[in-house]
Amino acid sequence: MQFSIGVEYALHCLLYMVDIPSGKSVGIKDLATFQGVSETYLSKVYTKLRKAGIVRSIPGVNGGYELARKAEEITFWDVVEAVEGTSHMFQCAEIRQNGILIDKNNMPDVVTKCPCTIKVVMLEAEEQMRQYLKGKTIGWLHDHVFSIIPEDQGKATIEWFNNPESRK
Repeated sequence: MQFSIGVEYALHCLLYMVDIPSGKSVGIKDLATFQGVSETYLSKVYTKLRKAGIVRSIPGVNGGYELARKAEEITFWDVVEAVEGTSHMFQCAEIRQNGILIDKNNMPDVVTKCPCTIKVVMLEAEEQMRQYLKGKTIGWLHDHVFSIIPEDQGKATIEWFNNPESRK
C-alpha cells in the first residue's frame, strides 16, 4: 500500500498556509514554486482539499486558497481521505470461498458466515493507522517543523508567503 504523492504535496502545502493571516490567500503557483512541485498536479490536489472542506477558494485577481479550519482541527487523516478517498485500503475478495476442496453447494458456516480472518486483521491495522493519523494535525506539524528548523529559515518562509511583492 502506498499513498500517492498528492498526500505529501497537500501536507507540505498546508504546513506553509498556517502562517497566512486570515482573509489573505496563497495561490497554487506560489505553493508549487516554493516547493518545486507540479502546479498542475497541485491544483488537482487542492480541488480535492476544497471539496473536503480543508481549504477554501478565494476568488479574484489576488485570489488563491486559505485554510477553511484551524490548523489544529485538520488531521493528517483528513488530508489522506481528501486526497485518496474513503475506501478501505484492503479490499477483501472472499477468495476463501473459491477453494478447490470446498463444496460450493454445501459450504460450511465458517466459510460463508464468519468474517474472513485476514480481512479482520487488515481492517484492524488500518484502524490503528487511522487513529494515529487522526492524532497528528497540521498545527502539530507546524509547531514541530518550526521548532527544528533554524529560526531565520522559518521567518524567511513566513515572509516569502506573506509578502509576495518582496520576491520581485
